[in-house]
Amino acid sequence: MNLPAAIRVALVDDHSLVRDGIRALLSVMPRLDVVGEAENGVQAIEMVERCQPDLLLMDIGLKDMNGLELTRLLGKQYPSLKILILSMYDNHEYISESVRAGASGYVLKNSPSKEIVAAIEAIISGGTFYSAEIAQRLATDPNTDSELTPRESQVLAKMVQGLNNKEMARELDISVRTVETHRLSIRRKLNIDKPAALVKYAIDHGLISR
Repeated sequence: MNLPAAIRVALVDDHSLVRDGIRALLSVMPRLDVVGEAENGVQAIEMVERCQPDLLLMDIGLKDMNGLELTRLLGKQYPSLKILILSMYDNHEYISESVRAGASGYVLKNSPSKEIVAAIEAIISGGTFYSAEIAQRLATDPNTDSELTPRESQVLAKMVQGLNNKEMARELDISVRTVETHRLSIRRKLNIDKPAALVKYAIDHGLISR
């Protein structure tokens, strides 16, 4: 998938120094155009409507609204909007909740600048991006809920039928991004990689017939 000539990026963070730093980083990067910024949820909602960014870099700890709740809200209002969580928090609760909220990635604020740019480009290209240590934690943490949601069960059934992400998105009437986040959540919850094991799980739980 080709990237657009200019990726319209907006920043949501309640610390002006952080926004200044991120804006300075992105301003020298080709194809990235910082079109707006906000320091709280109310400003962010107005800014998204006014500036129409392709992607938001979203902090979690906003003063008036949790960034994950704002991610859910904006995802419903603007289905094509991509959201990258850029946070100082590396605990599993926030990371897994960001997946459920519909974010396309999660990067720590102390990550190298090249990782932040790589995350933006991966997400704009239709993919997801999680720092290596975060992705590993999502996939293997044994202390998370193992029960699949109804939608995750539907995605798993399509996975074992051999459908790719675009086919699943079309059949389930959801976005490819949402399929990807469900697949990541399924892998995290079940800790299963092998196709045969996924098929066995799906059969044992009545998701597909023998």
